[in-house]
Amino acid sequence: MSPTSVGVPIIDLQPYFSDTPEGKAAVARAMDEACSSIGFLVITQHQIPQDLIDRVSRVSQEFFELPLSDKRKADRPSPDTVRGYSAVTEESLAYSLEEAAPGDLKESFSTGPANVPDDAYHRGPAAGPHFAPNVWPALPGMRETYAEYFAAMSDLSCSLMRIFALALEMEEHYFDDKIDKHISMFRALSYPPQEEPPLPGQLRAGAHTDYGSLTIVLPDSPGLQVASGGGWIDVPHVPGAFVVNLGDLMMRWTNDRWVSTLHRVVNPQLDNMQSNTRRQSLVFFHQPNYDAMITCLPGCTAPGETPLYAPITSGDHLTSKFVKQTTFGGTKIAA
Repeated sequence: MSPTSVGVPIIDLQPYFSDTPEGKAAVARAMDEACSSIGFLVITQHQIPQDLIDRVSRVSQEFFELPLSDKRKADRPSPDTVRGYSAVTEESLAYSLEEAAPGDLKESFSTGPANVPDDAYHRGPAAGPHFAPNVWPALPGMRETYAEYFAAMSDLSCSLMRIFALALEMEEHYFDDKIDKHISMFRALSYPPQEEPPLPGQLRAGAHTDYGSLTIVLPDSPGLQVASGGGWIDVPHVPGAFVVNLGDLMMRWTNDRWVSTLHRVVNPQLDNMQSNTRRQSLVFFHQPNYDAMITCLPGCTAPGETPLYAPITSGDHLTSKFVKQTTFGGTKIAA
């Protein structure tokens, strides 16, 4: 029997933010079903101001419209630091699955936490590159808008992690002290129009899973697909809504009760001017504190069962993903 295709649900978060026990329980049930079945969902009523969404979308577009020479002034300072600009085809997400493929047909700009405290936790050897300085182009307002959006996504991630806790039948604030110094990354992606056929196996973003706890995506158009039922299905594009997907760390944390699912961004039709336009996606990769211990959560094993995974810190888990990818593909990226 072939696997059954599962669709991507749309979940209204307003009942959770209304702060009633019934509303929170209803959202938690819907979240558990989505995370168990496909690991993807679309969220509405997320409480992020539309004005902020419009401003970060606009300044990102302004950056990608700069001449390449100006964008190159904000290049990533080293292969070990995921900060700054990467040009079209300089990354291949397929390498995260140990699959050779041509470079992805996208360019990106990445930032990490801002206003990092100058203390041993954030600046000491154990912190590694997780709190590395951000790299900025000479574009008025970009630094301030990105910092504001990063803070808003951090707050939304905290709310989602609290919903996760309720969905897993744990105390609502279980994850709070594990994400209060998170090592997340915000990445703006631009997929230019395609003027010639892609190489065999080349996509706007090759099939991959994400590394961390969860990812919050703001796409400006369709194109994102998720693996389901042995094939690929479109993730609904709902204007004003965010796409949320689980990462490998959350699947490990839940002992595979929840799933981190393959996804990709497909190419447009070259002969269709309506679809073959520039596409932009703003992506927040949430990753817990680097010293948060990722061990099987309460209730994610049956009595007498042994967890599938050994304990590992969030930072070591992320590093292991990068090392695996670097060994195979020769390039460090974030999925």
